[in-house]
Amino acid sequence: MSEHGQMVVISGPSGSGKNTVYEALCKRIPSLAQTVSATTRKPREGERDGIDYYFLTQAEFIARIETGAFVEYVKYGDNYYGTLRCEIERLIAMDKTVVLIIEVNGARRIKEMFPTAISVFIMPPSCEALRRRINQRGEMDEAELLARLKTAEEEMECRGDFDYCVVNDDLETCIDEIYDIIIKEKKEKKEHD
Repeated sequence: MSEHGQMVVISGPSGSGKNTVYEALCKRIPSLAQTVSATTRKPREGERDGIDYYFLTQAEFIARIETGAFVEYVKYGDNYYGTLRCEIERLIAMDKTVVLIIEVNGARRIKEMFPTAISVFIMPPSCEALRRRINQRGEMDEAELLARLKTAEEEMECRGDFDYCVVNDDLETCIDEIYDIIIKEKKEKKEHD
């Protein structure tokens, strides 16, 4: 990592607000940059290759796994999602604060590879609130919803593995707390460099 670069890993169950928090933080911290993840899922309306995701075929994704191109990847249902090492390196070379928004197991692998990364777990206020948030997306049937909720419960049990845990009960408060964490950690890093 560059002398002033910083890596922040934001994780939490689906529907916890990770992307919404990141978008708000970008408005406050200009040096934030999120890697563009790779996926084998089909693009949603309006999504662009290389901007929202790198959309790969299953064969392309697996070939990249075999060459070690991913620092982390996961398979949800029939689709793969992963973070390319070249994306992290590209942003670090630009002296950005790299933000990775990834699932719990991927966050653990990143922390092993980059021990100075700051890890933040976003908790929903309750399982019922999480169910409502996921349901509002309207993307899945009841079986998929139940599977997501089961995964979310398992992920929430891992919150103690993270440097920080922030409950997203009130969005603005959650954003403020994570903003304060990033600024505090950046200041401490500069004092130690």
